[in-house]
Amino acid sequence: MADAEVDAAYHARDAALLSDTVREAGSLALSLFRTELKNWIKGASSPVSEADIAVNDLLESRLRAATPDYGWLSEESADDETRLSRQWVWIVDPIDGTRGYLAGREDWCVSAALVKNGAPVLAAVFAPASGEFFFAARGQGATLNGAAIRATGGTNLDFPRIAGPKPLVERLKASPGEISLHPRIASLALRLCRVAQGTLDAAFAGGQSRDWDLAAANLIVQEADGRMTALSGDAIVYNRREVAHGVLVAAGRDRHASIVSQFRGRPTS
Repeated sequence: MADAEVDAAYHARDAALLSDTVREAGSLALSLFRTELKNWIKGASSPVSEADIAVNDLLESRLRAATPDYGWLSEESADDETRLSRQWVWIVDPIDGTRGYLAGREDWCVSAALVKNGAPVLAAVFAPASGEFFFAARGQGATLNGAAIRATGGTNLDFPRIAGPKPLVERLKASPGEISLHPRIASLALRLCRVAQGTLDAAFAGGQSRDWDLAAANLIVQEADGRMTALSGDAIVYNRREVAHGVLVAAGRDRHASIVSQFRGRPTS
């Protein structure tokens, strides 16, 4: 079998594995949703629950068993820096939007991506409470529940269709005054996917988002004819030793270029 055929076979295998596993993980998370769960704070202020751990265990057991040569990076796993030497790495967030999940809100998701040499090549974001399954493969477009999706075109700024930290979005105003923003979405990955599906025109991620918050949504936005980058316009690179990122913006290509142009030269903190 030729090398290209081998690569295609592995790509198809990994795409099916990712899709099936994220759906299974979402079903597990949904079965525990709005039940009595032990939860605690890790680090300075980040909530985690026994549901996060159970979903992480499922994802890790399924994905790593099937692909033992791939690296692993998850919000809920101890960081194993052998990932840095791996060409292929799974990057996952078992429950993105844990605060919303614990509060009984529906805007949380399971987010997982396969990254090759620092760039995502497969992505799945599943919001089981609303039944939304986003999927993308590099060069093959993005879908929501099997239907193709596309970011909105144009460059205008309709603030109720822009999501993100208000102080950051306000920097786009042409004149002083209050603005009305899209209501906060608990999951950052889901916020970014709303850009890919066209229900938001743009979304920002404040500083200190991590690889697992971003990798899957990044590819979904990209494959929906959008762009997601740092405010400088620089591409996001994954699976580095430092997994935190600065302020990011996602939008359709033209609007993204316009926003980056407006921010270029301005401070971002």
